[in-house]
Amino acid sequence: MLPLAGPVERLINEFSRLPGIGPKTASRLTFYLLRQPREQAMALAEALRDLQEKVVLCQRCFNIAESSPCAICRDEGREQSIICVVEEPLDVLAIERTGEYKGLYHVLHGAISPVEGIGPDDLKITELLARVQAEPVQEVLLATNPNLEGEATAMYIARLLRPFSVRVTRLARGLPVGGDLEYADSMTLARALEGRSEIGQEG
Repeated sequence: MLPLAGPVERLINEFSRLPGIGPKTASRLTFYLLRQPREQAMALAEALRDLQEKVVLCQRCFNIAESSPCAICRDEGREQSIICVVEEPLDVLAIERTGEYKGLYHVLHGAISPVEGIGPDDLKITELLARVQAEPVQEVLLATNPNLEGEATAMYIARLLRPFSVRVTRLARGLPVGGDLEYADSMTLARALEGRSEIGQEG
């Protein structure tokens, strides 16, 4: 087999490191780009550069944004007394698409998963507790995914919030168990938001 040109092999290797992309798909993407006009490849390179140079984490809610605080945190029309806790920035987009939620967010950037070596200290949980203490929060809506890791994360946070005088709620069970918020349709998410329930104090 003939050796690949160095830049081609490098790009294949970089594509292969992305989730869900194996060596064959990485090769197809690379050779597709080779066949395209130079402008398309340069536009992709520029978009990747901008992703690193122009995207930041909001220092209040930890959502991705172009500036901190983000547009949602700066919006004085949002309900300041409720924080919706989600695992990933994509979950914010999913909930915003419903048009039903008007409060603030807090992005954990993951869920507790001992199998993957992710513990509470790896998430933005300490920052959430600091917000509950410092801001006029009356309700924390735990909107982690309805799977094992999401449920464990929600229950862990609920226990930490017990000393605070806040209502702790969970999305209603209209969401499929084991699913991810980002894949739920807007109607299902809207009903889950409307039917959220308070997390019990047992355990």
